[in-house]
Amino acid sequence: MLSANPIDRAEKIPSPGESDHGQASDKDQIATLVQHFRGYSLYPIVAVAAYTGARRNEILALQWRDLDLVAKTLRIERALEETKGEPRQGPVRILKGPKKDSHKRTIAIDDSLVALLLSVKERHLRLAAGVSDGAVVDLSLKWRFHEVEGCQVTNEFEAHARKLFPKLRFHDMRGSHETALLDAGVPVHTVASRCGHDPATLRSYAKRTKKADTSAAAVIASMSKGEL
Repeated sequence: MLSANPIDRAEKIPSPGESDHGQASDKDQIATLVQHFRGYSLYPIVAVAAYTGARRNEILALQWRDLDLVAKTLRIERALEETKGEPRQGPVRILKGPKKDSHKRTIAIDDSLVALLLSVKERHLRLAAGVSDGAVVDLSLKWRFHEVEGCQVTNEFEAHARKLFPKLRFHDMRGSHETALLDAGVPVHTVASRCGHDPATLRSYAKRTKKADTSAAAVIASMSKGEL
């Protein structure tokens, strides 16, 4: 369970497909959103989504062997698949390979995200083993995100995130991540590779932010040198 007061799992359907472009937040809004979840049970999942552009079910399928501490990367190898089970048992969750080979990829992450993931890993191990904070232990625990229902993640994220950004969906963090990279001048093919997209799809999927428009205006101004 992700929180003391989980949102009713039947309240909403999981986020729609990637053809629905949704909202795009700029890098400052992304940072504000992530910090909004600090101290909340979804915080590590939201941070991974915001700063890797990975899909929800890819994040929920991550295992600790996918984290390379030396290279500072996360490897996307699989996704969580949920199917309807017996009414009293809830959905059946299995881990399987991605729909497309292009969805398998290695994502570079920064020191802050590495540190956060290590803290999550250690906390889960100590909770499972009943180990005190001062003890030295083998941090070989498997990732626990896959024990959470994707619909529950979506519902709880939206309930908390929409206090800041109305109508924001979990899936919108993916588009926001891509847009922020494009705004910063990262080439389309690099962003597409990082996020497991076809470059042509990314061109229609990525959204512009107000800052992108402002930057474009600044470039035009420098070109015209105020002579128009």
